[in-house]
Amino acid sequence: MAERDEIIAFLDELLDASDFPDYGPNGLQVPGADEVQLVATGVSAHRELFERAAADGADLVIAHHGLFWDFHPRVVSRAMKERLRILFDADISLAGYHLPLDAHPEVGNNALICAELGLELSEPFGEHRGRKVGFVGRSQEGVPFAELQESCARLFGQEPFVWATGPATVHSIGIVSGGAASSFGEAIALGLDAFLTGEPAEHVMADARENAVHYIAAGHYATETFGVRRLGELVAERFGVEHRFIDAPNPI
Repeated sequence: MAERDEIIAFLDELLDASDFPDYGPNGLQVPGADEVQLVATGVSAHRELFERAAADGADLVIAHHGLFWDFHPRVVSRAMKERLRILFDADISLAGYHLPLDAHPEVGNNALICAELGLELSEPFGEHRGRKVGFVGRSQEGVPFAELQESCARLFGQEPFVWATGPATVHSIGIVSGGAASSFGEAIALGLDAFLTGEPAEHVMADARENAVHYIAAGHYATETFGVRRLGELVAERFGVEHRFIDAPNPI
């Protein structure tokens, strides 16, 4: 068993959660049991995640996408009421870490993706809310783009949506997980060979073609499983609790 507040304090400090501008709150969002024996992690805080966490007997859920967002109505809808009911009935605490988890150079989504693709972690990249949340990955010898595309399919468990409009050999790639099509212009401005994120956008087809830069959309969900899973592993290692990652795939 471990104290929930000690776990949250550790994560808040690790991720610089209190000082990180974001689209919603980071850290503890719903208080439940004071003591934690089982931590469940998942990408998005929704009913399925909470139901499965409750069935597993979790005391704390850590999600990348928390419950509360600036763009949501400031009322409790029927769907939100049901999500909260599941947490309350099972006495489960919920914590969410969004952009701070994308940006972390060791346990963040983008640093972990870079490592999994065998790239050298280079400079921070992809500004959102005044902070850079992604990284540039580099390969001195270069990676054939066809090989990079195959590696992405294996890593993310699905065939990525690709505009293959850049050089045959890739030496540099900007990586920002999730919905970061707006960072493509930064990749172009930096002269990168490729850009990897979760989702496409209408304008990037022409941008990719006209600037000869590859665009890889590997899935919003698929690119954001890495950091929150690693957080759960880290909490388990540090606090001696059990951890389970709950995979609830989203095709987007």
